Amino acid sequence: MARILADGLNSPHMPPPPPEDFSPATLLTLVFAAALVLGLALKFWLATRQVRHVARHRAAVPAPFAKRMALAAHQKAADYTLAKVRLGMLDMVVGSAVLLGWTLLGGLDALNQALRATLGGGMQQQLALLVAFAAIGGLIDLPLSLYQTFVVEERFGFNKMTLRLWLADALKGLLLAALIGLPVAALILWLMGAAGRLWWLWAWGLWMGLNLLLMWLYPTFIAPLFNTFQRLEDAALEARVSALMQRCGFSVKGLFVMDGSRRSAHANAYFTGLGAAKRVVFYDTLLRQLAPGEVEAVLAHELGHFRHRHVIRRSATLFALSLAGFALLGWLSTRAWFYAGLGVQPNVPLDPALAAAPNDALALLLFVLAAPVFVFFVAPLFSQQSRRHEFQADAYAVAQASGADLASALLRLYEDNASTLTPDPVYAKFYYSHPPAAERLARMPAPAHP
Repeated sequence: MARILADGLNSPHMPPPPPEDFSPATLLTLVFAAALVLGLALKFWLATRQVRHVARHRAAVPAPFAKRMALAAHQKAADYTLAKVRLGMLDMVVGSAVLLGWTLLGGLDALNQALRATLGGGMQQQLALLVAFAAIGGLIDLPLSLYQTFVVEERFGFNKMTLRLWLADALKGLLLAALIGLPVAALILWLMGAAGRLWWLWAWGLWMGLNLLLMWLYPTFIAPLFNTFQRLEDAALEARVSALMQRCGFSVKGLFVMDGSRRSAHANAYFTGLGAAKRVVFYDTLLRQLAPGEVEAVLAHELGHFRHRHVIRRSATLFALSLAGFALLGWLSTRAWFYAGLGVQPNVPLDPALAAAPNDALALLLFVLAAPVFVFFVAPLFSQQSRRHEFQADAYAVAQASGADLASALLRLYEDNASTLTPDPVYAKFYYSHPPAAERLARMPAPAHP
């Protein structure tokens, strides 16, 4: 790409732009700005619908749940939901302003020019641009992140993390990002400059290989850096879970309990790993909150995802979309209007006899900034598919375990995690990856009353 840009804007790969009023750069600017404004308006409309709907139904527990959930728990869930949505609305405004600052207002261009003047235009400058962008973005996001953890989560009794633990996690995360992210970024940047027009295919292969490797490495080498994992010591529960997996024809490397309570009171369970390295991980909070039959039913739901090949399908979809994304980036990175339309001046030489500095890091960052603005509008399609998968996994769990236990577990988790039972239907269809509680429980046997 750098060689193409070095030939100047009049090269065969970059035809001279049409008159400014009709230039592709101007059109991209208008389309990007319109998508950003429309997306922000849609997000605010959905958020205000959610706020009004949850607040309107705060005063009483919905009839299907009246015998299972206390009014105080229902109101806590409503208040927690409202607090998160309102904080999310502030995050939308900040995020949109930052995005405009990086792109159309020239922030990324200014940062690139400053680093280029200091470091020149080689690999060192490109990596410095990626690191500086990530550092500045992290600092901008920091106040709201801290407020979410130490104010909102604290207020509702979920945060168990100390500032010291938060700092330790942040340092470990930064170290992992440097050890893994920088070499991968350097290799992708090298491919962009040295692998020819099909660099994006090689980069996609590298990216997918890295994802598969991390899936294999994560449970054994990465996750233990942040949490403690112990073998499940409850012999009766282990026997019950093992029998379930045997019935379902599923095997894992082990059953583990994670000290999730060190950081949060939220409960969860998940499968992790790849191939023979797969393992089941229970949060310690989950085992404290659910009875053995309920734990079995929750695990049966997760097994349902594997039985219906949801994990494989989602991975295949991710691979296909990422391939399309890399191919699109490969094309856009050779178009001067892509940079100019998003507020960045491409690195072209003032002297035609000199080579241009590479634009590869700029292309990566602009794509990462701009793509979510447009992808947002197709998010409901993925949410709908995910909700369909959840229904299928629920049906499998009802067939393999107790449907009443699954219903009871879901209600208990909704209550303990302060998840609202009364989301706005439109908001839920747009965002929710899991169906609302009322829709899920309508397809299950009624749980036994306590």
